Amino acid sequence: MKWIDIPPVWLVAAIVAASWAGRHDPFFLSFGGAWSDFAAGVLIGGGIIFMVLAVVEMRKWKTTVIPHLEAGHLVTSGIFKRSRNPIYLGDALVLAGFILRFDAPLALPLVPLFVWLIERRFVLPEEDRLRRKFRQAFHHYTQKTRRWI
Repeated sequence: MKWIDIPPVWLVAAIVAASWAGRHDPFFLSFGGAWSDFAAGVLIGGGIIFMVLAVVEMRKWKTTVIPHLEAGHLVTSGIFKRSRNPIYLGDALVLAGFILRFDAPLALPLVPLFVWLIERRFVLPEEDRLRRKFRQAFHHYTQKTRRWI
C-alpha cells in the first residue's frame, strides 16, 4: 500500500479533480483567453523543470527519490540550494498550471489543499528522518534553505 501512497498519485488525483471541475463549473467562471493558456504552459513547464533538476541532483548523489525510503545523502546542491522540496514545489506548479489549462477557477483551492496534504504526509516525515540521520548538517541546511521557496 505504501507504493500507492506516493506524491505522483496524489498529484494525478488532484489533476483529475481539477479536470472534472473545469468540465462541471456550475457558475460558468473562467480565467479567460490566451494569457491563461500561456501561464498554464509556464507553470507546467517550470514545475517539470524543477522536478527534473531535483531528480538529476539526487541521482548524482546516489540517493533515493522515493519519499518512504531512507536517504543515502543529504543533498544540498543544485536546485536544493533554493528549495528543500523542489519536487513537491514542482508538483504544486504543475497542478496550478493544469487548473489554468482546464479553465477551472473553482479548483484553485486544490493547490493549497494539495500543498498541505503533501507537507503533512511526506515533507514532515521526510524532514524528521533527515533530522535524525544527518543531525547538525540538516539543521544548518534548514537555516540556509527554505522549505518551499
